[in-house]
Amino acid sequence: MTDPAAIVRQFALPGEIRSVAEYGSGNVNDTYLVRVADGQTTLDFILQRLNPAVFPKPEHIMHNLRVLDDHVRPKLRTQPNRRWELPNIVPCRNGADYCRDQTGALWRVQTFIAGCKSFATIKSESQAEESGRGLGFFHGLIHDLPVHLLHDTLPGFHVTPGYLAAYEALAASPPRPDHSEQAIFCRRFIGERQDGAEVLEAARLRGELALCPIHGDPKLANILFARDTGQAISLIDLDTVKPGLLHYDIGDCLRSCCNPAGEEADLAGITFNLAYCAAILRGYLPEVASFFSVADYHSIYDAVRLIAFELGLRFFSDHLAGDVYFKVRTPGQNLRRAMIQFTLCQSIEAQERAIKKIVGELQPT
Repeated sequence: MTDPAAIVRQFALPGEIRSVAEYGSGNVNDTYLVRVADGQTTLDFILQRLNPAVFPKPEHIMHNLRVLDDHVRPKLRTQPNRRWELPNIVPCRNGADYCRDQTGALWRVQTFIAGCKSFATIKSESQAEESGRGLGFFHGLIHDLPVHLLHDTLPGFHVTPGYLAAYEALAASPPRPDHSEQAIFCRRFIGERQDGAEVLEAARLRGELALCPIHGDPKLANILFARDTGQAISLIDLDTVKPGLLHYDIGDCLRSCCNPAGEEADLAGITFNLAYCAAILRGYLPEVASFFSVADYHSIYDAVRLIAFELGLRFFSDHLAGDVYFKVRTPGQNLRRAMIQFTLCQSIEAQERAIKKIVGELQPT
């Protein structure tokens, strides 16, 4: 096991390293909070080991971060009345943006955004509206970034038909067979919805939805809020910035934020909150109105339903595969995660008419 304290000494940090401790609850990368003494001041940084099983070409991630930074920072200088921050890449002592350990895994250091916090669940409609406004502001910053400049760091990410095909191959001979009541429910749930898995990709192929830069994982935990104002001031975990559909982001934000019980709750508490949905879209849609098409509005319901289904499908597939993608802390955790997402998907489907009504009322005439 590589010692993170030894790795971080390879980076050009502005002082004496005081501590290196595990940080956060991410499901993919290994993350550490690094505290550095700079005179009388303590500065915080984030050290991460990118998971090579998830990101086979992590150098492409670092390229995308540089492209994103070059595109966004000049725009932020023209936004004096709004705080918005991106983590800075801290170079190694040799000038490189990252280093590798003896296993070949890539490590990087970024600045820590101070004076803010993230949440596991939405606390109010005003916070939900600010979450949507933050995502919309981010999309406004990146929508004109030429998509060909970005590497596709996760080919097939959020392409639901691809996940479905992989699941079907896996289910035929799973490394971890499971005949429990929960697994039977998951198999039946997937089978009943497989014909709708292509809805967003079909719209893309028809030319109704276009590839553009996306965040890729704008769940609530990746939105930072200023402690003093409550304003959304950053989207973090930018490793999935890549070409994609805006609706991958919209769907994931709604899926995450509109489940007040959270992502690890009892099934009885799982529901899709319409008030939060309306608040998020009130914040989001005005920020993107200048480049949003009629088809974009019409695809919002499909996006939130599909992303909940897709994530449940991915959790269940990983459970059958032996938990090789998402980190687990207890046995069967990915199966429980799948059940939560499928239950949320059911709640979304039950409220289809109401969700579409919200979108219709917010769509410009």
